[in-house]
Amino acid sequence: MRAGAAALFPTDTLPALAARPETASQLWELKGRPSHKPVILMGAGLEELLEQLGLPVVPAWRELAEAQWPGGLTLVLPARGPLLEQLNPGGNSLGLRVPACPMALELLRLTGPLATTSANRSGEPPCLTASEAHERFPDVSLLAPTPWPPGSGQASTVVAWGDAGHWQLLRQGAVSLPSPLGSPRS
Repeated sequence: MRAGAAALFPTDTLPALAARPETASQLWELKGRPSHKPVILMGAGLEELLEQLGLPVVPAWRELAEAQWPGGLTLVLPARGPLLEQLNPGGNSLGLRVPACPMALELLRLTGPLATTSANRSGEPPCLTASEAHERFPDVSLLAPTPWPPGSGQASTVVAWGDAGHWQLLRQGAVSLPSPLGSPRS
């Protein structure tokens, strides 16, 4: 990964296909993913991810992250800067997540935040195990040791911070959140 190659590793939800942010373009190629679909930034901790946004942090962002991370929740937050163009070309937000998987957290502590997406070809079901991920992406390195601890088998829940200053559920997944997600804040 330090040399720029992609890798596969387990998370608490589904196996991840990952690369350093500066080499994230290979993730779209490997998956056959449409260029308008962003990848997320996965890290070992809240602060290192919030620093990547290039914007002042809204208290509600920190509150939800502290309540749910590590875990199967992706926060889509406003962002600016070079990282935004690497992970969400032409967009104005970044998806951030801290997984609740010891192997993933150990890797992320060594590498720093990584550009990630589920380990599957675009439009196909996600891989659930190391062997399935390796079968789908035989030229991509697997984090050892295998077999990996099982994830939930569900994608992460995704919520976005809207222009009106409140959360919007984009995808229900591994985490159930209280409804409503909170009143408007700044």
